[in-house]
Formats: sequence, structure tokens, C-alpha cells
Amino acid sequence: MESQGVAMGIAALVAAVIAVALMFTFVFKTVRVVPQARARNIERFGRYRKTLEPGMNFIIPFVDRLKPLIDLREQVVAFKGQPVITEDNLVVNIDTVLFFQITDPRAADYEIVNYIQAIEQITVTMLRSVIGSMDLEQTLTSRDKINTMLRGVLDEASGKWGIRVTRVEIKTIEPPKSVVDAMEKQMRAEREKRAAILTAEGVRQSKILTAEGEKQSSILRAEGDRESQILRAEGQAQAIGAVFQAVHRNDADSKVLAYQYLQTLPQLAKAEGNTFWVIPSEVTTALKTLSGAFGGETDGPPAVPQGRHATVAAAALAADGPAQPGQSADGPAQPGQGANGETDQRAAIPDAGGVALWPGPGPGAR
Repeated sequence: MESQGVAMGIAALVAAVIAVALMFTFVFKTVRVVPQARARNIERFGRYRKTLEPGMNFIIPFVDRLKPLIDLREQVVAFKGQPVITEDNLVVNIDTVLFFQITDPRAADYEIVNYIQAIEQITVTMLRSVIGSMDLEQTLTSRDKINTMLRGVLDEASGKWGIRVTRVEIKTIEPPKSVVDAMEKQMRAEREKRAAILTAEGVRQSKILTAEGEKQSSILRAEGDRESQILRAEGQAQAIGAVFQAVHRNDADSKVLAYQYLQTLPQLAKAEGNTFWVIPSEVTTALKTLSGAFGGETDGPPAVPQGRHATVAAAALAADGPAQPGQSADGPAQPGQGANGETDQRAAIPDAGGVALWPGPGPGAR
């Protein structure tokens, strides 16, 4: 009896252990915990039953079958370079990056076998369709337009799969090497053209500024010369006026004025290019006044001085006695009538030094 009781106790213990194991298995199979941003489809007897939400869920073990977890977060898929032909018949390799998110776990699980592969293939197809309507230049400069067009087409096509395409980005566009070389040459030519244009504009602006500066400088210089001439003329006018007032105020003698008049005559012959000198008729009056002041008579013609100052001596000889009208050292001359009624003989004889001398009046001159 004791052995039978022991056997029954062991059997009861085993039965209890089995029951606990079955209970634990039942609980384990019944309770399912789904993580956040995940979803899981349930099939009962091979038919879709429901989709488990994040958190604790209860199912019927051995009746309901769990499908794999589906990630509801936004996913990124990068596709390798795909050869695409542009409108101008150039083959370019384009790498794309696709951002999508599953919005309907049931459709993503039952409407398409492999949604990643499906998205890749439809992306390539739509990319070739979009790029085929553009030339290479538009393809390189219209990335935003291509991205927008691809996203709209992919979003519409993948909507029935429970997938929403959020963004499509073109990562790289690789034209053929020959096209790249041609583009580099074109870019280099454009840069050289812009550099030449900027250089020409700089030279032009520099010349304009230089010309304007020279113009302003010439204007200012001319204004300065004008002001200086005006001031110089005013100073000379004031000086002449002062001399004139002093002469008339002091009632200067005519002899002094005649002497001052004769002193200015040699200054007319100081210029380097003077080889001919015409003596005005007023010199005769001045010489007569001066000779009358000294009161001296000479019996014969005085010696003619040599050099530039011989002009004054010749003029004195011509004015000291009565001039012979129409008579000169070289022959007859045409007499002229001066302002004071005196005979103005315009014929001149150049001396050895190149200075023009008047011929002497002859014997008997003062």
C-alpha cells in the first residue's frame, strides 16, 4: 500500500508539473506584447483576423497565427546607380534615396509580396520616365523638380500597398566622361570670359576716372591761371595808376620823362630773336628835349656805338639834326609822316651784331 501511495504521489506530482507547464505555455501563447511603432497581423485558420496594436494583446493559442512584425516608422532605402537615357540620348547613372512609411500594415502584408523590391522597381521606372523627357542640362539643374515629380508618382502608385512615400532625393548624377570633359571646358571658357569682361570694365572705369580727374585738374588749373592773370593785371593796373598819379601829382618835368622814355628803348632789343628794330617817331621829340636840356652842339656826327645798345645812339643821331628825307646809307628810302609831324624813316641797316641801326643824319647833326 505504501508503494502504491508513493507511486500515486509521484504521478500526481508529474501531473501537476505538466499542468503548470501547460498553463505556462497557454499563457505564453495567449498574451502577446507588441512594441511601440510596430504592428503584427493575426491569422485565424489561415484567414486574416486582425492587426495587433502596440502594447499587450490576447490571442487564442494554437488557433491564431502571428505574422512577422511590421515597422511603422519612416524607412530609408538607397538604390544603386541606374542607367537612364536623357532626351538628348545621353546615358547617365543616377543614385536615388527613397523615404517611405507604412500606413496600412494589412495592405503592406497582403497586397504586395515584397514592398521594398516593388518600391525600387517602380522608382527606377518612374525615374526613366521623368529623365527621358529632359535633356542633360535640365537634368543637372532641375533636381527639385525631379524629386517632386517622382514623389508624386510613387506616392500614388504605392498608396494601394499601404505605403506613403514621403520624400525622394537624387543623390548623384554621373554623366559620361566625355560630357564631363566638355562641361569642364565650357565652364573654364565661361570663367575666362567673365574674367576678361571684368578686366575690360575695370580698365574702362579706370580710364573714365583718369579722364575725369584730368578734366577737373585742367579746369582748376585754367581757373587758377585766370585768377592769377586777373590779379596780375589788377596789380599792374594799380602800379600804372600809382605811377601816373605820382607823375601828375609831382608835375614831373618833360626832360625827366624824355630820359625815362629813352631808357626803355634798349630793353626792346634784349630779346634773343630781335634782328630788326623800328624806332617810333616819338624818339625825335624825346631826343630834342633831352639835347635841349644839356644845351650842347656837336660839329660832326658822333661815332655810332657797336652792339645792341647802338640802337639808342643811332636813334639819338637821327633825332639830333634835321633828317634828310628819302636818304639812307644804302640809297633812297621812302619817308613817312610821324604822329608829331616828324619824318619817320623806316629803313634800317643791320650792324655786324645783327641789330638794326638807323643811318646817321649826316654832318651838322647834334
